[in-house]
Amino acid sequence: MKHSFLSALVAITLTVSLSGFMALESLLAPRADLWARWESHDPTSTQTVDHAAWGKFLKTYVKFNSDGVNRIAYSTVTDADKRSLHNYLASLRRVNMASLNRNEQLAFWINLFNALTVRMIVHFYPVDSIQDINLSNGLFSSSGPWDKKLIRIDGEMISLNDIEHRILRPIWRDPRLHYAVNHASIGGPNLAARPYDASNINAMLNQAASTYVNSSRGVEHSPDGIILSKIYAWFSEDFGGSETMVLDHIARHASTHTEVAIMKSTDINGYKYDWSLNDTIK
Repeated sequence: MKHSFLSALVAITLTVSLSGFMALESLLAPRADLWARWESHDPTSTQTVDHAAWGKFLKTYVKFNSDGVNRIAYSTVTDADKRSLHNYLASLRRVNMASLNRNEQLAFWINLFNALTVRMIVHFYPVDSIQDINLSNGLFSSSGPWDKKLIRIDGEMISLNDIEHRILRPIWRDPRLHYAVNHASIGGPNLAARPYDASNINAMLNQAASTYVNSSRGVEHSPDGIILSKIYAWFSEDFGGSETMVLDHIARHASTHTEVAIMKSTDINGYKYDWSLNDTIK
């Protein structure tokens, strides 16, 4: 009932299908472009992938901060744990993706993306932002490592952009994935403190969405209107393609406090994103 009421209110107060700013920002972001090679799966498979080493790393180095941001103690990663992270990624290279069911594949790609990102930061640390790691080309990735081919999976060299925009987004078509992949930034969704697991992945995605939507990084409450994360502008098509649909998506995961802020707003007052490194040292 709450969601239906808020959806109706949003539809009344926001009639513009796509704001100029949102349209511009979405042009700068990678589109979901299916790499059909990765659609193969075995729905009957009970095979699992071992993410225990990644879980141990996360338990050691992910630190919850009072501002709600999960920060990573990059500066304290030991040589032994660097080797453990390398060995974990090496184990993922040996997985036959087509032999996995869909949920196992989904957990695999999310964990791989996040582990590769953390390894990248650890390797180049200290850096102020992941954008300072200039390994790739392209408009959206004029800085940052996202287009660099980093790992071979099933005989194919894969980049972070491949995982996010050519595999995860077009195959699963689930906007909650934006809350699961971590870009090592303060402004983005948290790096989960445990690996994604096929057995409870839906619950983990819902929790990640709720945490971000109800933080000031996702929705900031302003007297002049709400300010949203640029994620909702960059990837507006994944959230429905309009400001109305973005707010409809947010409403599904909103706390009462966030819901009230949206109900009081007649407009989206702006978008923001902080690319500062999600480091424990500030």
